[in-house]
Amino acid sequence: MIIRHIATITLILLAVFPLGAEESKVDYKPAIHGVVRARYEYSTAEAESRFQVRNARLSIAGKVAAPVSYFIQTDLSDRGVMKILDAWARLGICDPLSLQAGQFRLPFGTDCFRGPGNYIFPNRSFIGKDINNVRGVGARLSYTMPLSFGRLGLDAGAFNPTSITDQNVWVSELAFAGKATLGIGNVTIAAGAQTISPDHARINLLGASASWSAGRWTLEGEYLNKHYTHARHKAANGYNVWADYRFPVKAGVFNQASFQARFDGMTDHSTGTRNDEGLLVTDNPGRNRVTGGATLTYLRESVRCDLRVSYEKYFYRRSINPSAGDNDKLCAEIVVKF
Repeated sequence: MIIRHIATITLILLAVFPLGAEESKVDYKPAIHGVVRARYEYSTAEAESRFQVRNARLSIAGKVAAPVSYFIQTDLSDRGVMKILDAWARLGICDPLSLQAGQFRLPFGTDCFRGPGNYIFPNRSFIGKDINNVRGVGARLSYTMPLSFGRLGLDAGAFNPTSITDQNVWVSELAFAGKATLGIGNVTIAAGAQTISPDHARINLLGASASWSAGRWTLEGEYLNKHYTHARHKAANGYNVWADYRFPVKAGVFNQASFQARFDGMTDHSTGTRNDEGLLVTDNPGRNRVTGGATLTYLRESVRCDLRVSYEKYFYRRSINPSAGDNDKLCAEIVVKF
């Protein structure tokens, strides 16, 4: 049924936006990019520290024809573990419409779409890391539309509800996600919905965000609600507000400096995985956090190197005893992106 609807929509759009008779010139050489993130953390609560290779990502992207592109991305060391993150092919059906299939992040949310080379803080927000960190295997349609006052982007997709490491399972229900993004001048507004079923419990998410960037400033706020059907767990809420101020400097090899501030938090959250009794439990207790940081940057053409330091202050209910690493800490890292 879903495939039939997608095919019908595609045929209608093809009739409205036919393919061009000739393909434009395309550079078919693969583009190779990478990010290395090495860090040191000190937990002020436990008086313990650690070094990590937080990321060593490598990606290959390119085209095999004017309308056909591909992308493959792996993390050679995510805290010592190798992971295949993305592997997809995309077909430009017509100028505003494309079809993408494979393994990739579900089209929902804002902060979760930042890669390690574009992080504002060493540690992701609770929304991006815990509440909405979802990759899936499936397909999506993307449509872009220029408007008189801006630009509108629409994304919708269907995915396996199972983990990306478990692709042999036949399922009776799918996961779905959709997102609309509107750009008006320096402002970007996004809203979307997602429904997933990681362990036979349907979970519905709604989210929205607003970003503003002009001159030296970037401000962003995002909110997300995660509802568990049949009252299997109390609904979880996530929020994230941050600001970044950057300016040019001449300090050794560095040519840019910036300061960051963030307030984020979440209520009690379940990943949706049942325990031995078949019940959903709280995997991540509710908490708030205030983060302050500073970054020195070497930026030249496509190469970027960040030397970043931040301090995170956590706030829990008195009854919560947080695990190691989920408490007040100082973080310093060097990030190389190419």
